[in-house]
Amino acid sequence: MTTTTTTSAPRTDTRRRAGGGWRRMTPMLGPAFVAAIAYIDPGNVATNLTAGATFGYLLVWVVVAASLVAVLVQFQAAKLGLATGESLPQLCRRRFPRWGNRLLWVQAEVVVLATDLAEFVGAAIGMRLLFGMPIAASAVLTAAAALLLLELRRRGRTRPFELLSAAALLLVGAGIGYDLLVVGNQAPQEFLGGLAPRFDGTDSVVLALGIVGATVMPHAVYLHSAIVQRPGCSPGFVRRRPALVRRALRLDVAVGLGCAAAVNISMIAFGVGLANATGGTWTGDLFAAHEELATRVGGAAALAFAIAVLSSGISSSGVGTLAGDVVMQGFLARRVPPHLRRLVTMAPAMAALLVGVPLTTLLIASQVVISFGVPVALFLLVFFCRDRVVMGPLVNARLTTWVATGAGALVAAAACSLPLLL
Repeated sequence: MTTTTTTSAPRTDTRRRAGGGWRRMTPMLGPAFVAAIAYIDPGNVATNLTAGATFGYLLVWVVVAASLVAVLVQFQAAKLGLATGESLPQLCRRRFPRWGNRLLWVQAEVVVLATDLAEFVGAAIGMRLLFGMPIAASAVLTAAAALLLLELRRRGRTRPFELLSAAALLLVGAGIGYDLLVVGNQAPQEFLGGLAPRFDGTDSVVLALGIVGATVMPHAVYLHSAIVQRPGCSPGFVRRRPALVRRALRLDVAVGLGCAAAVNISMIAFGVGLANATGGTWTGDLFAAHEELATRVGGAAALAFAIAVLSSGISSSGVGTLAGDVVMQGFLARRVPPHLRRLVTMAPAMAALLVGVPLTTLLIASQVVISFGVPVALFLLVFFCRDRVVMGPLVNARLTTWVATGAGALVAAAACSLPLLL
């Protein structure tokens, strides 16, 4: 009897510890799905479809490499927020002199403005495809949807917002996946060849840089470091259970960013299939893609594409809205009504759409501006994550710091070279 009791108790304790571990991990799961929305925004849709239409699977390796960097970057952003209980902008406000902090705030606000521009364009295109709505009206509705999401988050409705983000991620993936299946003829045997790093002329280099610029987004770094903070995840708990925290963050980031990577690769494959179906006449234009689907495949495929584009635009505009809120509160610590603040920062995007600036021009301009904010966000992240005083037990290992620094340098060089090549 004694032997039985002795051998069974440790098993029971182990099961309880495992169950308790999962319960403690639950509050830390979800934020990566919000950040992942930034990786399937309209800029990604446009660049990935164009890559598939013009170069086939040639640039799949760029999407894979950029997605791996995104996983590393967002994992560090989440660690930073949990270890310190502060966002990256808040840490900058405490660490740097006032003049330096103001410069960082200005560049971050410019990045948010440019991000809003691209996301508003995507939502406007989606509404035009789905409802035939004028661009001006779609801009107003997109602003209303973004402010509604901000209100949801501001009232403490964290889980519903994360669930909506996950639903949007799945909706975009489902729409692109359905079109990928019905279009067919994607030449899958060429996919593995696309994993080998190579280019085919200057145009492929420019498009690859565009993919990188559309994938590694500075505002997602600022946002993730803030939204990961919640009840039950205090810095004190993090320092007591660092192994549990690392497991939770790895799971959250791997699943969330993994889904985004799968969607981006599916976009390239869909671009390949539609280009083959049209005999190479379609080269990536979103309006033309909708028309080709309606004509060659059917209304269901065109509808799925329109819903995917609209979901990408509206969900990413909501994420951009939250990022703008994090940036201003973190760098300035000003008590400005959030809706007024967001109306101001969204105004340039709305004005550009209302006056009828060409959509392609807006997308290109936004990506060029965003590219200048990439190196700032990445190197700020590495600067804090390597500091043991700041991070405690979640500090980066030396190898992680070197890998992150190298990846950040490559991404920064690629992003900053994009304006020169354009």
